[in-house]
Amino acid sequence: MFMRLILLGPPGAGKGTQAQRLVHHYGIIQLSTGDMLRAAVAAGTPVGLKAKDIMASGGLVPDDVVIGIISDRLEQADAKDGFILDGFPRTVPQAEALDRLLQSKDFALDAVIELRVDESALLQRVENRVAEMTERGEQVRADDKPEVLSQRLASYRALTEPLIRYYSERSKLLTVDGMMAIDDVTRDIRRVLRRSGVPMSKFGVRRW
Repeated sequence: MFMRLILLGPPGAGKGTQAQRLVHHYGIIQLSTGDMLRAAVAAGTPVGLKAKDIMASGGLVPDDVVIGIISDRLEQADAKDGFILDGFPRTVPQAEALDRLLQSKDFALDAVIELRVDESALLQRVENRVAEMTERGEQVRADDKPEVLSQRLASYRALTEPLIRYYSERSKLLTVDGMMAIDDVTRDIRRVLRRSGVPMSKFGVRRW
């Protein structure tokens, strides 16, 4: 039995938090492209060595290398019960490449969960948090600043948001209101998964 998922949503939507809850609840694994790249490099696999050379020269790892690393990772035993992909795909060409990879392995995605959020509310949250941290004399990380989030949101809209239509056209998209409280988002994800036809009895579920 398998559950194969992708989480979509802009920076600050809570994908990391919800991914960890899904991992714990359903007993599946989270596949982060960054973690997989580092592991492949450390293991000295053919695609890992190729990625190492590219990263050493300061270049971006091309999609075909990332797909190769994902392919190798999906062959490992802990991926047999399913996975949540984190950080991939980010573009429609990457989604198409992922579809071809999964098809070659006779795998299929169960669902793509979109955490839909209000960008202006996200920015306001960050501004409030930064103001509170500044007032307490705490250091504010560069990627926590509103202007940085604005840039990341613009990049998401340009590159990743088209995936919403891509997966909707393939009847894979499930949308959840990401502005709710964390526990409510978690419950709604489980609800839309049940409604999509993925029986919860497949999995050794935990509370979270």
